[in-house]
Amino acid sequence: MTARSTPQIVEAAEIAAERGLTPARISALYLERETSGFPEVVGHRGRARLWDKSDVDAWFSQRKPPRLQEHKPPKLDPDELLTGAQASRFLGYKNPQQVNTYVRDHPGYFPDPDVVEELGTPERPYRRPKWYVRTLLQWKDSRPGSGKRSIERAAPALPNVPVDGDPDELLGASQAAALLGFKSVNSFSSSLGQGNLPLLKTVDATSEKGGRRRWTRRRILEQAAQRTAR
Repeated sequence: MTARSTPQIVEAAEIAAERGLTPARISALYLERETSGFPEVVGHRGRARLWDKSDVDAWFSQRKPPRLQEHKPPKLDPDELLTGAQASRFLGYKNPQQVNTYVRDHPGYFPDPDVVEELGTPERPYRRPKWYVRTLLQWKDSRPGSGKRSIERAAPALPNVPVDGDPDELLGASQAAALLGFKSVNSFSSSLGQGNLPLLKTVDATSEKGGRRRWTRRRILEQAAQRTAR
């Protein structure tokens, strides 16, 4: 008798990121499950609903290919740089802020910007991230949810992060996910977005490239201790 493998559990935000949808759309599909046939939840994590990923993958595999899979980006110079809004339209998203949302809310899912322009004034500086067309095309071809590749593609392994390092060292999302015991960056981001990691709601710093969020090891470990104590 073959042992049954442990199911991979996912939240709405993870499903949405993989399928190029929004968490609200996943919730709507679930609420319409009597007519949509969307899978039942297998549990909850705080207020977040949890699904067996294999059930979700099976449901999506029987659907008509989503619009994004049929979208053909316009022919552009591979070395042309696009802003977040331009990149969103290039990839076929209706929401012009979709790429910027991925970068902000799902660290590790979308590629880092190739160029970050420093704009504004000394009093009011701001940054404008840009991506090469070739970077966007490479991501599109390997994007989770792009057909068979999404099933075969394993999530990037989280780094091995020591707990006894410098407590004031600034760590990124993948390092925080590892210290907190998450299986992926998307799981960490989803839990953070659901408000389940209150000590990390505010950041200690942002990276110079792309404005990625950073927290001190001390604060991440305090959050880990709080999670363990629940």
